[in-house]
Amino acid sequence: MKTGDVVGSITRGTTNPNRLRRCDRWLTGTRAWRWRHDQAPIAVDLGYGASPVTAVELRDRLLAVCPTFHVVGIEIDPQRVAAAHHLSGPGLTFVRGGFEVPLPGGRGAEIIRAFNVLRQYDETEVPAAWSLLQRRLTPDGVVIDGTCDELGRRATWIALERSGPVSLTISVALTAIDRPSDVAERLPKALIHRNIPGERIYDYLHALDRAWTYHAPLSAYGRQQRFLATAHQLRSDGWPLCDSAHRWRLGEITVAWEAVRPRP
Repeated sequence: MKTGDVVGSITRGTTNPNRLRRCDRWLTGTRAWRWRHDQAPIAVDLGYGASPVTAVELRDRLLAVCPTFHVVGIEIDPQRVAAAHHLSGPGLTFVRGGFEVPLPGGRGAEIIRAFNVLRQYDETEVPAAWSLLQRRLTPDGVVIDGTCDELGRRATWIALERSGPVSLTISVALTAIDRPSDVAERLPKALIHRNIPGERIYDYLHALDRAWTYHAPLSAYGRQQRFLATAHQLRSDGWPLCDSAHRWRLGEITVAWEAVRPRP
């Protein structure tokens, strides 16, 4: 996993504009408290790929809510870093690196977003990568380990604090699914191979599907109303959801990690 002075391997690097908008919307809409007390917060777009567009978009979205944010795009491929340098400027720089997350002065980051990166590794490599990323956080910082489809219409991500993973978020364009479990093929690496009977993530996705089917009559009022009812049903059934109807209307639902974490 270690390549010279950086930790990681060069991945495919495919990306598209607006591919990560759902995660960015979640960060700016629900996690502002994590950088409220930092006058110069840092966000990392780790493994941004062959095009730096996601780092540029993250910069623009974060500056809209906090004008002092600085985004660092980190790529293990030196050619990708060189190709992005012309976009460096206020609020955005690019450096070569990997899971060790090299930042000036060794300071920590408020956000480390690693999307569509670990899905290209083996499941056994995830814990070590998580541990490295968690060490690079500020006390209130968050790591996002996520996966999405090519257009960002189906996305999932795990949020990790210094102490460990805290939640799983599913965010979809409701017109892009027939049922919630359609997102299963875009689960993060830590969960995608655990979607089998006996695992918590399997139970969770099936609970989503059952509630979605039960509330099918609400489709007459639109898929948003059906998804809202689905989320309310899950909460009534005891699933520890971490958000509210404001997020559910977006096709987004977040559950506590303990409810879906892999069994030993």
